[in-house]
Amino acid sequence: MALTQSDIDVEIADLQNAYDKARAGGAPAQHQPARDYAPYRSSLLRHPKQPPVAVHGGDPETVELSGPVFGATDVTDIDQDLTRQHAGEPLGERITVSGRLLDSNGRPVRGQLVEIWQANASGRYAHLRDQHPAPLDPNFTGVGRTLTDDQGRYSFTTVKPGAYPWRNHANAWRPAHIHFSLFGDAFTQRLVTQMYFPNDPLFRYDPILRSVTDESARGRLVAAYKHDLSQPEFSLGYEWDIVLDGPSATWIEEGR
Repeated sequence: MALTQSDIDVEIADLQNAYDKARAGGAPAQHQPARDYAPYRSSLLRHPKQPPVAVHGGDPETVELSGPVFGATDVTDIDQDLTRQHAGEPLGERITVSGRLLDSNGRPVRGQLVEIWQANASGRYAHLRDQHPAPLDPNFTGVGRTLTDDQGRYSFTTVKPGAYPWRNHANAWRPAHIHFSLFGDAFTQRLVTQMYFPNDPLFRYDPILRSVTDESARGRLVAAYKHDLSQPEFSLGYEWDIVLDGPSATWIEEGR
């Protein structure tokens, strides 16, 4: 019998209560989720069960010799504006998403490649594996990239993505979110995370977001509406900083 949302809710509540009880007893905060977080069913199948294996004698640079190369010449002027990549305007609520990439001491991380991908305003990805019955938008591919400036700031213009169903359990829906990829100085340093929008009613039901059991860490995944970032008669503004390490680090997929 398929798991229901109620089944998942009970599992989420039990794990959250266990974490809260441990914290009350003096256990340290866990800012990164368990890789085998049971309510997120596919994590049980995908998370590593063996220790890391050294590649080519333990020299990581040998991996990078055959990997992709990224640089400023690969980023064009319109890559950060997902609404200008096609002949027409995409449908949906236009938004500006901006923030800073910071290290554990709050210093800007400059010249770093930031990529995003997302569903369209109807909650559908422009991907062959996404076949749920929501309309595709011929004027929206849902991918963009930019480089951080000298203050570590990035900025994207896009449309607010819609919620969408997934097959973790019966009647499972993901809150609206944007995927972020940070490449660092090499492909092997790549980090991936997700940004969410404030006050989404689906937060409490989503096992991916709820796998971050520490409330403060979970809150750092949610962007803040910033009216000063909104552009008159054009877009609403959201601010979201990404912290790479330390006690205020942003959650990164697959742990550390």
